[in-house]
Amino acid sequence: MLSLRLQAIAEEIADNQKVIDIGTDHAYLPIYLVKERFFTNVAATDKSLAVLEYSRANIEKYHLDKQIKLILSDGFAQVKENYDVAVIAGMGAHTITDIIKNSQNLPEYLIIQSNNNLPFLRRFMEKKEYKIIKEKVVYEKGKYYIIIKYQKGKEILTADLRDFGKNYDKKYLQALLKKNQANYLLNKDESLAKIIKRLQKFIEKIPD
Repeated sequence: MLSLRLQAIAEEIADNQKVIDIGTDHAYLPIYLVKERFFTNVAATDKSLAVLEYSRANIEKYHLDKQIKLILSDGFAQVKENYDVAVIAGMGAHTITDIIKNSQNLPEYLIIQSNNNLPFLRRFMEKKEYKIIKEKVVYEKGKYYIIIKYQKGKEILTADLRDFGKNYDKKYLQALLKKNQANYLLNKDESLAKIIKRLQKFIEKIPD
């Protein structure tokens, strides 16, 4: 059984696409794609040999070692084949952007879930000429996760979309507002006060 976060990521992968999971950790997503959705071209990477061996044990438990290719690689560094979509999830924004920045042959689609600094990530991807085609929010175990599906292509985001996203999820945005308000009370940062005002106006424009 996938977590809600991984299930939401899986839903954004079209049937029979050639998929690579960068930094796979336990290989739960590749196992699900092959076992439940009958994908035939799935690969998984991790830069840690110990983690990759743990993934291998999980894959072998389901007798899928011939269907899922494991690659010891820091990001895309040792990835030699082309893929339709890459998943990069469960990392910080700077780690994700470093992976993308150092890769020469990126796929058409990227599904990204960053644990922090989403405005920085959106700004980077905009400059990298990837456009947001879908952004959604998952709430699991007391935490919000933002999943962004990108496709190669140019777009110019407004400051609000860059900072607050294209998900238009009021509950998430109100939680983000409360977090920013709490941070402002601690340090009285005027730049944060401006973001709070912008976010309030952004939320007001979203229909119930």
